[in-house]
Amino acid sequence: MSYRAPVSDIAFTLRHIAGLDGELERGTFGDLSADLVDAVLEEAGRFASEEIAPLNAPGDKFGTPLRDGAVTMPPGWKEAYAKWIEGGWASLTGPEDFGGQALPIALSIATQEMWNSGSMAYGIGPTLTFGAIEALHTHASDELKQTYLPKLVSGEWMGTMNLTEPQAGSDLALLRARAEPRGDGTYSIKGTKIFITYGEHDLTDNIVHLVLARLPDAPTGTRGISLFLVPKFLVNDDGSLGERNDVWCQSVEHKLGIHASPTCVMAFGDNDGAVGWLVGEENRGLNCMFTMMNNARLSVGIQGVAIAETAYQQALAYAHERKQGRVPGMSQDEAVPIVAHPDIKRTLMTMRALTAAARAICYETAVATDLAHRSADEAGRKAAQERANLLTPLAKAFSTDIGVEVASMGVQVHGGMGFIEETGAAQHLRDARIAPIYEGTNGIQAIDLVTRKLSMSGGAAVTAFIGDLREVVRQVAEANHPAFGRMGDRLDATIDALERATTWMFEALKSNPDHALAGATPYLRLISLAGGGAALARGALIAHGLDASPANAARIATARFFAENVCPAADGLAETVVGGADTVLDTDAALAS
Repeated sequence: MSYRAPVSDIAFTLRHIAGLDGELERGTFGDLSADLVDAVLEEAGRFASEEIAPLNAPGDKFGTPLRDGAVTMPPGWKEAYAKWIEGGWASLTGPEDFGGQALPIALSIATQEMWNSGSMAYGIGPTLTFGAIEALHTHASDELKQTYLPKLVSGEWMGTMNLTEPQAGSDLALLRARAEPRGDGTYSIKGTKIFITYGEHDLTDNIVHLVLARLPDAPTGTRGISLFLVPKFLVNDDGSLGERNDVWCQSVEHKLGIHASPTCVMAFGDNDGAVGWLVGEENRGLNCMFTMMNNARLSVGIQGVAIAETAYQQALAYAHERKQGRVPGMSQDEAVPIVAHPDIKRTLMTMRALTAAARAICYETAVATDLAHRSADEAGRKAAQERANLLTPLAKAFSTDIGVEVASMGVQVHGGMGFIEETGAAQHLRDARIAPIYEGTNGIQAIDLVTRKLSMSGGAAVTAFIGDLREVVRQVAEANHPAFGRMGDRLDATIDALERATTWMFEALKSNPDHALAGATPYLRLISLAGGGAALARGALIAHGLDASPANAARIATARFFAENVCPAADGLAETVVGGADTVLDTDAALAS
């Protein structure tokens, strides 16, 4: 099975469900038109399907061998990356003053879905560069910007994010990498970083590392962390590459999945010290790094959507090809494609509906992120930023969770053949499993949601979100379309459950924060079901008003399935949030070593 980008569904979700069309009409994105959006998505879909997807399985087998400190990427990857640069994809959202196209983040996220569906190991590489560009454009000195941004924006160089150390994962207060002033405005960086995505490769002739480290007199904890730019090769005054910096890949991790993505252990300053430049203010590095981390979390969320889409496509194709079992009236020597069986239909529709809901949440997050920068007035920008802040944990955690779930269902649809590597179904599951872990584990996303995001503007942000969900339900009830079935009723009940759990969360955060933390993960799932269900319902309303094409009929059917078959879990999730804390916290005896 070969991946084919679902350009029509991607465009529909982006333009109609996430609201890009309305912003185009209001002129929020200048002279960007719906026709241009469609053209960009169509060409991105072609590139992902024809250029990237064929590299996926061979890349998984070849891996990223390391020899003498140099990583060799799989055959064909360097050529595909060169074509990707030539197509202008690297500069899509880059700042215009450094050669970028300054197109919406939402459009970039839609293309990222397709790159990652073609090959998740390929798609993660450019993601880090996009983040590095944003961090440098926001925080770096003019000299650093002029030296590094043009090549990063063009894609000629790639960027990385160096946070994790052997003793410091999510808890960056334990970070030990050091930065010593060299007396000439530069710093000598020394330390070891692990799990560095694309830390070494041969796709570009330079790699720009953004590295967290401590200055000699830095305060302890996260308040004493600074951010430094450390290139693989130093850059001469004329822009040409100079001598090799003292930064080397020590090893490449042997991972469960994304084998063609080099995940490196990086050694900084084992010899004379790696030369680095301060980005932003001293001891404010974490603030700078979060500039790239927040958007990186959305990009990881879209990886969950991407791998779910690929797994769904392959399972659907297999279900139409594989013949097994009979339906009433058939003889013993006949068999039907397994897609005819109700259990397989349920599984496939669950895969389709979860993928569509996660896609909608991610695209809504991306549009809100764009509006936080581009809305015409300050109030609009503030509201959009709070909506983006609220949705980002959902986009990252819910989408990557369903990426794993849908990929697992895809293996199940294949039966025994799904457990055989040659079919490719197992690779989707292997690749998907990292996404709930990196860029902040999904447990951390849930904690962030309930402890930081619910309290924004005194709870007004989440209240406004729930109000928007209620408005969708009102419109569904008003439409009263037979094809909607019980969609309105089920969504209404889901939002009731969300309101009940949200009210409880506010009280728990005041009186017993541990109880709130105990319910954080089910709460994130609950609000995601409500948000995803309402988004699909919004799409169903729009589809109903367009035409009776098979594509629009499928969108209505998917929204109804999600509301009637997935959303009923909301009541149980709310009960887990409200009543399950004691069973989580009173576990010392059960969890004793």
